[in-house]
Amino acid sequence: MNHFPFLLIFAGIMVVLWARAVARASSKRSPQSSRKSVWSQQAPPAVVQAAKIESLGLTALVQQRNASDASRNYNSTTEVHMNPVSAVIFIIFIGGAVLSRLAGMPIGVTVVLALIGVFLGYSVKMAQQWERAVILRLGKLHAVKGPGLFILVPIFDQVATWIDQRIRTTEVNAEQALTRDTVPVNVDAIVFWMVHDAERAALEIADYVSAVQRVAQTSLREMIGSSVLSELLSDRKSADAALKEVIGAKTAEWGVTVNSVEIRDVAIPDNLQDAMSRQAQAEREKQARVTLGAAEEEVAQKFVNAARLYATNPEALQLRAMNIIYETTKERGATILMPTSMVDAMNPGAAAFALNMARIDSGKQPTPDATPSGTSVPQVPRAGG
Repeated sequence: MNHFPFLLIFAGIMVVLWARAVARASSKRSPQSSRKSVWSQQAPPAVVQAAKIESLGLTALVQQRNASDASRNYNSTTEVHMNPVSAVIFIIFIGGAVLSRLAGMPIGVTVVLALIGVFLGYSVKMAQQWERAVILRLGKLHAVKGPGLFILVPIFDQVATWIDQRIRTTEVNAEQALTRDTVPVNVDAIVFWMVHDAERAALEIADYVSAVQRVAQTSLREMIGSSVLSELLSDRKSADAALKEVIGAKTAEWGVTVNSVEIRDVAIPDNLQDAMSRQAQAEREKQARVTLGAAEEEVAQKFVNAARLYATNPEALQLRAMNIIYETTKERGATILMPTSMVDAMNPGAAAFALNMARIDSGKQPTPDATPSGTSVPQVPRAGG
């Protein structure tokens, strides 16, 4: 009996499975930018127009097909999702069918084993912990499965899309957006979001990833247009909270939750940066001058209070003078030259005498103990005496 056709079929199936696994692994490792084909690159307008004329409009169809392929690859909603369990089951049953045929068993056993292998290879699916599979039965929503293993009914059931429920990040930017005070700024922000309702994300919107990005970008520009530049620079937390509320309200209908929004950078023109720098420098200089004036005023007031205290208490003046002399003579080998007027001013007896003379000149009674020893206070002649 010739078993060569069965071996050939089995080898072909193994090669197809291996090729699909290698292609899937390479597509996961390669970035999205490497998937762009040569036909998706933009050509000059004249070349495009000439190509349209030459190909009778087929160029537009090719570009549309490339765009749809890129969108499908980005979302990965129609992924076959082959898993090791189904692959092992398929190989075991197909191998059993081949071995049964080689062993000379009836053809019915071989057919049954092959059908069971194909059935289980297609039906047994496995979703990761963060994945949900939206299943349609005859075009209608049947269930949302996952995580773990689940079985589909061949021909009737189909996995419409695989939903990733992990937290994702989307970068948005607004270039040359005008604030409420007509200042052009470039704002970069990051949106953290996740799918909380896989059913609504699969049925309510075609491409929720692109929709989140578009909504975030338009909301960011609207927020910039209704805010003042000083608010964007000084109070980013309020702007983040406002963006989160606005974007979350729009995406909640699609089963998408916005966890947080963070503004990374607010770039302003260079000439405006120079003007703001000069303004801040002028404000700091003004504050420094005001602080210096207040310090001078306080020091002057303290000096006036000290002068009044020394005028009424010469002993305090002498103690202060002695303290000053002590502080200045702490260094060894220091020579201090003091004028005699300063020494006389530090004499408490002379100070008391000068105070009594001032009192006599003003018509008041002198202090009895304010006259220094050995010094006679001259009497001022009175009128009529």
